[in-house]
Amino acid sequence: MQWLDGLIQGILLGGLYAQYALGMALMFGVMRVVNITHGDLVVLLALIGISLATTFSLGPWSVLIVLVVLGAVLGVILQRLILNRVVGADPLPSLIATFGLSIALQNAMLQIWSADTRSLEGGNIVHASFQMGPLFVGVLPVIVLLTATVLTGGLDVTLRSTRFGRALRAASADVEAAALTGVNPKTIYTLATAIAVAILGFAAVFQSLRSTVAPADGAFQLIYAFEAVIIGGMGSIWGAFLGAMALGISQSVGFRIDPGFGILAGHLVFLIILALRPQGFLGKG
Repeated sequence: MQWLDGLIQGILLGGLYAQYALGMALMFGVMRVVNITHGDLVVLLALIGISLATTFSLGPWSVLIVLVVLGAVLGVILQRLILNRVVGADPLPSLIATFGLSIALQNAMLQIWSADTRSLEGGNIVHASFQMGPLFVGVLPVIVLLTATVLTGGLDVTLRSTRFGRALRAASADVEAAALTGVNPKTIYTLATAIAVAILGFAAVFQSLRSTVAPADGAFQLIYAFEAVIIGGMGSIWGAFLGAMALGISQSVGFRIDPGFGILAGHLVFLIILALRPQGFLGKG
């Protein structure tokens, strides 16, 4: 029974990882922009949300709305001030620029919030659960999974069926050719980054409700997002979702084998899949 529980809990954990991965799938998988600040933005939004909730007595859903809007604004600022200057066929300039920004953000967060861990007060929903056979399943993790599924489906449809999605894929494939057809790559990239960081607003709220956050935690979210995108296949939105599921399940099962093995189990599964199927689950060979 513990293995069935491990599977269910792993799928639910994968819902949180999927929210980390969706923005990365859009920026890294589709736009080919290496954003090292990805995890730090999750932590920054989470800490801002916790401070807002404490100062103005806001509930978690009010904080969610604020952080999604704030995330979109931060995405526009990030793209216009930094990434538009370094985006191109070579991913190294964006990697170096965002690495420097990551260090600056971590130090700024340490100065403002110190190194203490914090969490967002969610009331009864944090502890609520329901029985499914012999097992009990938390309500909040189920909400996280359903939210991740809706976000994944919505983003996939947006990229496949809208003018914006077609323009983004065209600009990612060939900037000059896309510009000749009337696409403004900088505008399209700005909107895409705004969407990617807005999705992190969801991840920030759910992370701070389920666990705690601290200024130095960004590296973990970054690694999980990268691994999920690569496991699922570059450029595939649903692939990133499946990669997050694989990561969550492997960690959950690993924790049941040994409490110290969970995180390592996820990394080992990532390495095994990378060795056996480098293009990922849904990536093209």
